[in-house]
Parts: sequence; C-alpha cells; structure tokens
Amino acid sequence: DALVLVEVRARSRGDYGGAAASVGPHKRARLIHAAGLYLASHPAAARLAVRFDVLAIEADGVPNWIRNAFDTDG
Repeated sequence: DALVLVEVRARSRGDYGGAAASVGPHKRARLIHAAGLYLASHPAAARLAVRFDVLAIEADGVPNWIRNAFDTDG
C-alpha cells in the first residue's frame, strides 16, 4: 500500500516552461514539508510508503500524469 500525494498544476500558456516545470525545487520542498506534517498527525498513514505524483495540464488541455515525479531526496 502507498499514500499517493498529487500536485495538480495547469497552465493556459507555455511561456514559462509549462505546468510540469512549475513544480520546481521550492515547490517540491513545500510539498515534502506539508507531507511530513500530515504524516506526523496521521500515525496510520505514516506506516505507508509515500509517492509524489504531478498531474500537469498544459495549454493544449491534455493531462500528463507524472508518477514518482520527485522524492524526498531532492
């Protein structure tokens, strides 16, 4: 079993690298921090493996689900 945490990002234009590119180092650090707070307050969930996915919806409207988009190692 795994706890899958999904960040959903959408972009109406690709001028700044697109939706997937918007999950940079600072955003990843914030998501990892939030996950740590959640796991600390939910002991049952803390026993599960954690996976970070990104659902990126680009300007063309096509969704791109990125499994294991990043891990806690950076």
